[in-house]
Amino acid sequence: MSQERKYTLDNTSRKTLEQWYYLMTLGRQLDEKAPNYLKQALGWSYHAPYAGHDGIQLAIGQHFNRKTDFLFPYYRDMLTVISAGLTPEEIILNGLSKATDVAGGGRHMSNHFAKPEWHIQNVSSATGNHTLHAVGTARAIKIYGSKGVAISSQGESSTSEGYVFEAINGASKEQLPVIFVIQDNQFGISVPQHDQSANRRAANNYAGIKNLKIMFCDGKNVFDSMNTMYRAKKHALENNEPVIVHANCYRIHSHSNSDRHELYRDENERHCIRLSDPLERFRIQLLHSEKFTEEEIKAIDLKAKKEISAAHKKAIAAPDPDPKTIFDFVMPEPYVSKKYPDGLHDDTKGNPKRLIAALNETLKAGFRHNPDTYLWGQDVAYKEKGGIFNVSKGMQKEFGKTRVFNAPIAEDYIMGTANGMSRYDEKIRIVVEGAEFADYFWPAMEQLVDSSHDYWRSNGAFVPNVTIRLASGGYIGGGLYHSQNIEGALATLPGLRIVYPSSADDAAGLLRTSMRSRGMTLFLEPKALYNDPKAEAIVPDDFEVPFGKARIRREGTDLSVITYGNTTPFCLEAAEKIAKETGKSIEVIDIRSLIPLDKTAILNSVKKTNRALVVHEDKVFGGFGGEIASMIADEAFTRLDAPVKRIGSTFTPVGFNRILERAILPDVEKIVTGIREVLEF
Repeated sequence: MSQERKYTLDNTSRKTLEQWYYLMTLGRQLDEKAPNYLKQALGWSYHAPYAGHDGIQLAIGQHFNRKTDFLFPYYRDMLTVISAGLTPEEIILNGLSKATDVAGGGRHMSNHFAKPEWHIQNVSSATGNHTLHAVGTARAIKIYGSKGVAISSQGESSTSEGYVFEAINGASKEQLPVIFVIQDNQFGISVPQHDQSANRRAANNYAGIKNLKIMFCDGKNVFDSMNTMYRAKKHALENNEPVIVHANCYRIHSHSNSDRHELYRDENERHCIRLSDPLERFRIQLLHSEKFTEEEIKAIDLKAKKEISAAHKKAIAAPDPDPKTIFDFVMPEPYVSKKYPDGLHDDTKGNPKRLIAALNETLKAGFRHNPDTYLWGQDVAYKEKGGIFNVSKGMQKEFGKTRVFNAPIAEDYIMGTANGMSRYDEKIRIVVEGAEFADYFWPAMEQLVDSSHDYWRSNGAFVPNVTIRLASGGYIGGGLYHSQNIEGALATLPGLRIVYPSSADDAAGLLRTSMRSRGMTLFLEPKALYNDPKAEAIVPDDFEVPFGKARIRREGTDLSVITYGNTTPFCLEAAEKIAKETGKSIEVIDIRSLIPLDKTAILNSVKKTNRALVVHEDKVFGGFGGEIASMIADEAFTRLDAPVKRIGSTFTPVGFNRILERAILPDVEKIVTGIREVLEF
């Protein structure tokens, strides 16, 4: 693309002009037909008309190369994807949420267009969050030496989102081949641009960022848009540098079919906008150029109408989604260990290791095993330091700055670019230290939620292959943002695995399985046990622990204690104390894996002992133990000789002063008291 090119009416071939006009009229006819499906109760309950964005959307699609580029369209990008190659039938199937919709089989909202096999990505409804995914994909494009670009398309109001700034800032820092197209129609639903930022043009908010090219164009004008997109892609490819294309557009219609723009735009404004219709302007240009006659233009319009009519008939007859498939693609099948199917090993051979050493050694082994493994996060790769707790110490030194590197202090960026980078190739595995402490991970929630249902909403076409490491829990005198637990809240997200080991061998085994599996795993590390001798264990070099397999830490017959994480050693100590005091035999089950959960092991234990105590560090109210207790009550009620009791933190934040921390968190004595109460019932 080194040779400069300029599109004009005169130097563009008749064949090309005809194709452009055909795509534009095809798109516009579909855009205008979409609301009729809703009126007839056939579907397309969400439709965001693109009319007024015609020039820039045509240009995006025409410059997109499905073999080398990755396109992240937003919900108004109907013409963009038609220009990129989607057929009217595929557009209507999406609008009607049919089972054969290539974007997601009816699982995702209408007007969210995708075709994964062509690298046209399935993005969420969270406005602008796919900018981070585009940056992550561009990172992979650069690392693997591809000659493509990532293109993120969005409206100007999405630039008010913090993660859009994080995406643009990070892309400029890493100097990545990504194009951020801002289709500026001056309205975020009913909110005008002057209520979004001080700058009238959203792109000017980023004017001071280094390694960033900003280009402006008239998004209503086909030739200006084509020339700007050409220059943007050329610049991104030749300079490995992000580009913002700010396209000035008009939104001719309401924001969507649930909006009424006459409530906030007067008739004069709406009339003037209709007079500037880009399609009508292009039609007039073609006629005035005398390259086309009125009859030829009408023939093209008719051809588009016939194609849409044929597509409509096929789409209407297409099958609807089968309700029996709702459980398909919630979570991919994990890697399964053949050598350690139950996650157990001979614990008599070898020297015990501390939990932190087991994690560090497993990370390094995983990187040696798969050269397409990457790690980044906050503070993880500077000289001899490897995270706040040094779990990743020595990683960058051995594997280099391309595979192990520091991210900005922006949890959204860490998580979002992990999602994006994993889109580049199925073989890629990513480990991120999502935040210095689990408590700081909350800014990444939108990215985590979005990633958790990627597999489901894409109908199995894409799943982020990401392990999210987070140092979790208290008992370190950390107080707020350094001692909280988050697993109870995040267990509500379908599609997310959650593991929480309590010993060096289980930590190593679960981490190895996570790194080898498809899908997303939230890997919570009990930081209080990093160097605690209680968590030491012998760790075979290739040890693997399957997801959803609990571990019986202590056999017993009189009561089942179900636990995980930091409270596991406490439960073992409490069981020993009860045994010495009363002679009662307490069974301790370390579930290790919260999602998926080993219900069989828990129920078998409870049916044997007839009593259950659920213990975890998190708050009792709203904690994960509530799910375990309700499952026991639901499926083993007739076998219980006492109510299921729970022990956990008080319904307060964790205080900083050690006196407050002890009053809030569970400990051996609180667990002993709980055991006694259940036994004495």
